[in-house]
Amino acid sequence: MPSMIRRRALVTGGAGFIGSHVCERLLKENYEVICLDNFYSGNKENIRHLLQNTHFEVVRQDIADPYFAEVDVIYNFACAASPIHYQKHPIQTLRASVSGAINMLEIVRHRPETIMLQASTSEVYGDPKVHPQREDYLGNVNSLGPRACYDEGKRCAETLCYDYHRQYDVQVKIARIFNTYGPRMLPHDGRAVSNFIVQALKGEDITIYGDGSQTRSFCFHTDTINAFLKLVETPADFIGPINIGNPHEITIGELAESIIRLTGSKSKLIKMPLPQDDPTRRCPDITLAKKQLQWEPKVPLEEGLKETIAYFKLVLGS
Repeated sequence: MPSMIRRRALVTGGAGFIGSHVCERLLKENYEVICLDNFYSGNKENIRHLLQNTHFEVVRQDIADPYFAEVDVIYNFACAASPIHYQKHPIQTLRASVSGAINMLEIVRHRPETIMLQASTSEVYGDPKVHPQREDYLGNVNSLGPRACYDEGKRCAETLCYDYHRQYDVQVKIARIFNTYGPRMLPHDGRAVSNFIVQALKGEDITIYGDGSQTRSFCFHTDTINAFLKLVETPADFIGPINIGNPHEITIGELAESIIRLTGSKSKLIKMPLPQDDPTRRCPDITLAKKQLQWEPKVPLEEGLKETIAYFKLVLGS
């Protein structure tokens, strides 16, 4: 029998937390996968177990530099996503979002059969005045603040996707991702889940920024990736944006207490000043995802936290 023809995928930021899980999932779905990463915030350990797969290829390159590949689908995740990384190098962050999106959209422009999924973010809503956030909410972003390099970079990438679609009729899908978590997060990336788990496992005081009443909605990586694969298969006239996240809202204080309980830690909570422009509430309205993708998250927070804690125990050797 003739061998099955595999679809080819390009995953930018493919050595990162979400990107590496997408690479792994696509290989299981019988894709050939090109992982493109400059390893600024990506981690070689995230993809080491994939290197022996003959259908997996790694390209070390900055997405802000021109690149071309003949692929069927592009998952564009290349951009530092944690405040520690994107605020340290804001210009690099903007270049990854804006120049990177242009470079990927140029691939799609020259290959009309190619589909591009743009990883956008709930940060495009800024510190929202509407709750929960629907896709038609235009946001409340401080374009001059320390988070703007990421927030506005992603907003511009969305604009580019729409303009390329309008001008060149390219196939694009925009996913607004809300606080995905799970194994392969970096231990010191400044995000609540990873910070709290690492501090709890080390028996250190857990630092909460603000009074702990600000909320987030955490979605386990397997649920997020299931939505990505469904989004890519939607009709060509559906572009998004579409919220991908868990509508279960929890305060940061409650999250910290849950992690202390699940790790059996004796850590205490220490409150620090809230950073500038840090959103006080964040929760997605996923009505559109339920309708268009027949998708909603399945993994309960406690179950996902247990798996994430087990991963960090291995990383820390605890």
